[in-house]
Amino acid sequence: MSRFSKSILVLATAAIASSAFAFDSYKGIGRQATPAEVKAWDIDVRPDFKGLPKGSGNVQVGNDLFEEKCASCHGSFGESNEVFTPLIGGTTKDDIKNGRVGGFLTDSIPQRTTFTKVSTISTLWDYIYRAMPWTEPKSLKPDEVYAILAYFLNLAEIVPDNFVLSDQNIAEVQKLMPNRYGMTTDHGMWPGAPAAKGGIGNGGKPDVTNVACMKNCKKEVKVGSVLPGYARTAHGNLEEQNRTFGPVRGVRTVDGPAHKSGH
Repeated sequence: MSRFSKSILVLATAAIASSAFAFDSYKGIGRQATPAEVKAWDIDVRPDFKGLPKGSGNVQVGNDLFEEKCASCHGSFGESNEVFTPLIGGTTKDDIKNGRVGGFLTDSIPQRTTFTKVSTISTLWDYIYRAMPWTEPKSLKPDEVYAILAYFLNLAEIVPDNFVLSDQNIAEVQKLMPNRYGMTTDHGMWPGAPAAKGGIGNGGKPDVTNVACMKNCKKEVKVGSVLPGYARTAHGNLEEQNRTFGPVRGVRTVDGPAHKSGH
C-alpha cells in the first residue's frame, strides 16, 4: 500500500470513529447519510479520471450550451474579461506540442487564462460539473459537461470542430493539454518519494526555508488579469448576487456601504 493510500485509510478510519462517537454521544441528533446521499456528493474527478462518469458530448452541442448557460459571464468564445477572466487564449500550437506554455517560460504571456494555467483536463471537467453555471451549480448533466468542455478544447485549437469528447478518449486529450507539464509535485503537499529519487512527490517534506525565492526576486509584481473598470458594474453589485446555496458573495462593485451579513 502506498503512503498516499495509507494516509487516506487513516483519515477514513478517523472519520468513521468520529461519526460513531457523535451518534453514541448525541442521541436523536442527526442520522447516517444514506448511500444515495453520499453518491450525490461523491462526484470529484481525479487526474487519473477515477470518478469520471460515462458520457460524451460534441463541440456543436457544447457551443449551444455555452451560449445559453455560460456566455453571460464568460462572453462568447470564452474570451470576455467582463465578469471573469478569460477561459481561452494565450496558448499556441507549440504549447500543445510541448506541454508547457511558452509564455510562462519567457515571462511574455499576454494574459493568464484558464487554458494557460490548468495542467489536467480532469480539473476542468470536475469544476464545471460541480460548480457551474454560477447561478445553478450541479445542474449540468454529464453529457452536457463533456459537450461544453469539447467546445473549450476546440476554441483552444486542441481538437477539431467535429470532435466528440467522452470518458473513452479524455485520457488521450490530456496528452494535448498546453500546460500539462506545468504543475510541480515537488512540494510538501504531495506524498511519495521525491521526484529527484524517481518518485512523483516530495516525500511529504514541507518547504520551510524557501531559499530559492530569497534572492533575485522581482522588484515589481505585475497582475496578469484584472477586471477592467468599465466592466465592474456591468451586472450591478456582485456582492448582492450570492449563489443559490452557501454564504458565497461576490466583490462589492458599486459605491456605498459594504453588505452586512449575519454569517
